[in-house]
Formats: sequence, C-alpha cells, structure tokens
Amino acid sequence: MKSYEIGRLRNLGVIAHGGAGKTSLVEACLFNSGVINRLGRVGDGNTVSDYLPEEIKHNVSISTSLIPCEWKEHKINWLDTPGYSDFFGEVKSALRVSEGALMVLCGVGGLEVQAEILWEYTDSLNLPKFVFVNKLDRENANFSRVLEQVKSFYSKSRVVAVQIPIGSEAGFKGVVDVITQQALIYDTNGSGKFKLEQVPDDLQTEAETAREALAEAVAEFDDNVLNKYLDGEALTVAELQACLRQAVAANMVVPVLCGSAYKNIAIQPVLDFAATYMPQPQAAGQDKAALIFKTLADPFVGKLSYFKVFGGTIKSDSVVYNSTLQKDEKIGQIFFLRGKTQEPVPEVSVGDIGVIAKLMDVSTGDTLCSKEKPVALAGIQFPEPCLTVAIEPKSKGDEDKLGAALARLVEEDPSISITKNTETHQMLLTGLGEMHLEILVEKLARKFGVGVNLFPPKIPYRETLRKQIQVEGKHKKQSGGHGQYGHVWLKLEPAAGHEFEFNEAIFGGAVPKQYFPAVEKGVREAMHEGVVAGFPVTDVKVTLYDGSYHTVDSSEMAFKLAAILAFRKGAELAKPVILEPIMHVEVTVPEIFMGEVIGDLNGKRGKVIGMEPSGKFQVVKANVPMSEMLRYAIDLRALTQGRGSFRMEYAHYEEVPTKISEEIVAAQAN
Repeated sequence: MKSYEIGRLRNLGVIAHGGAGKTSLVEACLFNSGVINRLGRVGDGNTVSDYLPEEIKHNVSISTSLIPCEWKEHKINWLDTPGYSDFFGEVKSALRVSEGALMVLCGVGGLEVQAEILWEYTDSLNLPKFVFVNKLDRENANFSRVLEQVKSFYSKSRVVAVQIPIGSEAGFKGVVDVITQQALIYDTNGSGKFKLEQVPDDLQTEAETAREALAEAVAEFDDNVLNKYLDGEALTVAELQACLRQAVAANMVVPVLCGSAYKNIAIQPVLDFAATYMPQPQAAGQDKAALIFKTLADPFVGKLSYFKVFGGTIKSDSVVYNSTLQKDEKIGQIFFLRGKTQEPVPEVSVGDIGVIAKLMDVSTGDTLCSKEKPVALAGIQFPEPCLTVAIEPKSKGDEDKLGAALARLVEEDPSISITKNTETHQMLLTGLGEMHLEILVEKLARKFGVGVNLFPPKIPYRETLRKQIQVEGKHKKQSGGHGQYGHVWLKLEPAAGHEFEFNEAIFGGAVPKQYFPAVEKGVREAMHEGVVAGFPVTDVKVTLYDGSYHTVDSSEMAFKLAAILAFRKGAELAKPVILEPIMHVEVTVPEIFMGEVIGDLNGKRGKVIGMEPSGKFQVVKANVPMSEMLRYAIDLRALTQGRGSFRMEYAHYEEVPTKISEEIVAAQAN
C-alpha cells in the first residue's frame, strides 16, 4: 500500500449498535475496492475485521480493527469498532484518532440504544458523521421510518437524506442519488455492479423533495449559493456538492445513505462519500508527534502498538521520545495493518495510522515525538469499569502465571482494573459488563494459558462495639524459671468514624511505660478477628487505665497476651454488631427511567439523598450497601434499556440490620 499525502487520507470510526451490520459493511467496502475477491460473512467467521477467536466464537466485534482500503486516489482507514457497550473503551480510543464517523443503523431496528449513546458521544466530540441505513433487503425494513426516527430524535443535527431506496425488502434493488437525481440499479447476484438510469416515476416527487431539503440544509455555506437558493433558482450538482462538503466538515448536517451490505447494494456510494465529503486529517504542527491509541497483546508477535501520526513522520528503525514517560523508545519495523495482515512500510506520514511491534514501555495514550521538540498529545478517557468479580486461578500452575497475564490484559484494555482487597484477600477484576468479563477469561486461557474461576466478591464486613465497658485481662503462667505475668484493665468504648484510638491513663506506675506499646499491639491483634462473625473490629477507643506487673515475670509478650484476653472478653460484653460498607452511588439516567431507578435503589436498602439535572439526563444520588451493588451494572442496564450509567465510591460503614446480620453469621459458620 502506497503512502498518501494528508489531503487524500480519511480516518473514520465505524460505529453502530450491535448487529446493525457495520462489520459486513466494512467487508463490502473491501470487496468493492478490490482488496478482497470474496465477501466474508460474520456468521461464517471469515471477515477481515472480526478475526480474533473470541469474535469468531461469539459472532460479535470485541476489538477495534484497522481496515484500510484505497478508493479513487484516497486511502480510507476504517476503524471497525465493537457495537456492544461492554467494549465502549474500544470505541473511545478509535474515535480519538478519527476525523469523522460512519454510523450504521439497521433498516429494521432503527435507532437502537447503543446507537443513541454513540450519536450523543460523537456530538460531545463535535465529530462529523454520516449514516448508512443497512439491511434494506430484510423483511420489515423501512428507510423512511428510520429517517424520520433519527430526525425526530436529533432535530438540531439537520439530518438529510442524500439517497432514497428503490424497492423495499426482498425487492430492494438500488438507490436514487438525491444530488444528481440519478438511479443506481444493482445486479442481484452480489457483484456490486450497477447501471445508471432515470429516477423511477413513482419516486420522482420524493427525490425532488429530498433534493430541496438538502439544498435548504446546506445552501448557507456559500453566500452566492444561498442567494441563488433564496431567489428560487435550482442549484447545480457542483454547488450542492461543494456546500455539502463544507456542511459536513462543520458538523452542521448529518447525511443519510442507504443500502444492503449483505447483498452488496449501494456500497460504492459509501466509499465515494467517505473520500469526497468527509474531512481530512489536520496536522498538529510541523513537529513529529504520534499518539498510541490502542495496544494488542499478541501471543505470537508480542505487543502491537497502534498509532496515528499527528505531525511529521514516524520511520522504521528509528529512535523516538516518549514524552509521557520522558524516555527514548527504539522503533523497529513499522506496519500498515489490515485486520491481522501486516504490511511492512518504511514510514508512516502525517495523518496516517500504523502499527509498531514490541515496543518495550509504551502504553495506550502515550505520545511519541522528537526529544528536541517534545509534544504532549491529549490522551484517551476510558470508561470506568463497574462490574467487579473475584478472580482465582484454577491450579497452582495458573497461580504463578496469573499476575503477569492480568497485567498484559490491562495494558491491552485500560477499561479493566485489577485490585487486591487486603481485608478479604481476594484479587478483584472489574470490567464493563458480563460479556466483557467472559471475554477476558477466554483471552486469559487462549493467549496466556491461564485458567481462572470467577466468583462474587466477598463483602469486607467489619464489627464494632455499641456499649462502653471496663474489662480485665490477666495472663499468668509459671513453669519453672521465669514465669509470665501481664495484667491490664481496659476501657472499651465506641468511637464512630475513628477506626482505632488507643490511650493510656495509668497512675502510680501500675503498668510500666515500656509495656504500653505491647498492650496496644495486643489490642490491634485482637481486633483482626471480631467475636460476632470473625470480621475485623473498627471504630473503637481503647484506654489502658490500670493493671499490675511483676518485676521478674512481666514481659512485653505477657502484656500483649493480657490485652488480647481483655479485648476479646470485653468485645463479647459490649454489644458487638456487624458493620457493612456503604457506597455513595450516582446514577445518570434519562428522566423517563427515574421512577424505576429510585424504586430499585430503595429495594436495595438504599437511601436517596438527592437528584439534579445533567443535560438530557437526571443524576440520582444515593447511599447503598455494597452487598446490594455487586450486580448493579447488570440491573441498571435492564432497568434503563442500556441508557443508564453509574459511578460509585466508598462512603462509610453502617450497622447491618438484625435479620441480615443473622444471615451473615450463619453463612460464616458454614
């Protein structure tokens, strides 16, 4: 593949709700541009984009694929992204290096949930986009219905049809080009061949109306054209094309095309539109600058780092400066990548996208530049993971490899996190959803040969005391020679919010000062395991106020053991209770789902503490027990049809209700 100057490059993220057919569309683009000579099918597991074993197994995209093709002296880098919300991090990284997006909608399903989310996300980036309504050959497909749905949802976006379909469902056979007022009639054998004909009589009025709507939407981008339009004159093809190009670049209109990727109908116009109307990359200055936007841990060739050049040129066998880590990086061979196929190239020029293998310390989001003129490009804000499970190796052999394998996965997918809970002693894996976690388990097995089991995480319950008590502890032992003698009186009292406080109030030397630390150490050790269900004790103030000692037999160990005895005895008498962690939760949802969300939080023993608007959404703030939030990512998705999101953080501990406390004690006993 040859090198292209920046004006002939297009970097476009292909986005959709899962199942709309974007991978099939990219496959059809490759076929029509001559890259492949046979159309692959997602169901057959033989598309260029979905080549990972997990993608073939599940028939879904789980990782962004870089799919370049050449079309009419342009190079189009399609970034085929996953359509399921569990892999939204892949979408965000792809759109970070895209100048525009192609949104694929299903002609039957229309504007589905993830498409809505993606539309709003591209709007937040002010990213130009065009729409392809796919699957018009399917039963119940209806282009007009989908177009009106999109116009209704996004009235401010100036959604305009630049094509209208000819025929419907099984009779779908082509499209009318609204600008040229010509009909493209396709062969039905999937070859992609078509004939230019006159617009069918029954579509003449609709085609003219669509052209008028397009002219109204774009004429303002040229004063002369606008004046001509206002005077009632017909605009030429060239005028419409020039104004449409400006309108798209300014993100003031969203053009809508249509066709069938599966039947290879009206795919060339998609390529034409990408090359002709979508914006070219913009260089971020003359200095060398490239952003690592994706990392892939390949078990055979090592780490692959995907990068886009924002300035200058990145060359094979050179040294660059990682301004994020402030260190040099040696670059070996650079590749152009198409799916899994690598093509070595000497360099990647400004605006283009390439891949480097086996970079040592580079991570997603890092900037590569020259050391003499360092540059720092904006990184990528990945979604926060929200579904946590405990992860354990299946065998001792797996245990030895698990840590390193998880580190590689985090490097590849920054939307997951790995933590170790020091209280429950569990390793915790947090992702964006059930499918995300399922895929991670499959990757661990395939890529690194590590078998794991997933479990619900243990709740880090604690215990505390609800009554002040004074208690004696005495450790006395005689067995020949020096004995052991330690004797303390402790006052135990609740100290909410202070975890642990130790004081001494000894008068007259009843306990020598050198034993105070041993007493505190004994209390701390005893607090590791409470008397109700064995959970750590917290929020207690302990005062050493009396005791006695023996000049020969007393020792630090004896006083430590005396303190342990005293605390355990006192804890049983001081009305001990179990505490549970309470999370502060902020749920962002469309207003229509507010009632369901609040009702669900109340059912989870939550306390709603406030609500506030946030753009089109409402934010519900609540404090909810952690034990009720373990599967909330799944619950919220079901409650809000995937439109809700949430974040949470630890707030404080509260006493567990008696009935639940009894269940916890019974569970611990088993």
